[in-house]
Amino acid sequence: MKFKVILEPSEEGGYTAHVPSLPGCISEGDTKESTLYNIEEAIELYLEPTEKKVKIPENAETVELTL
Repeated sequence: MKFKVILEPSEEGGYTAHVPSLPGCISEGDTKESTLYNIEEAIELYLEPTEKKVKIPENAETVELTL
């Protein structure tokens, strides 16, 4: 999967990154590299299914896909 990441210098130093297609997916870092690493982790956590986010019906079938 590819995501557009907006990387901006922070006023207090370092950088802030956000993903427009994933509302609320934001991260920070001291360097561009650390910020990109942190936003990658944030994207993975954002996309990770949880019982609170996804209600799975009892009759649903589970299938694994590799992307």
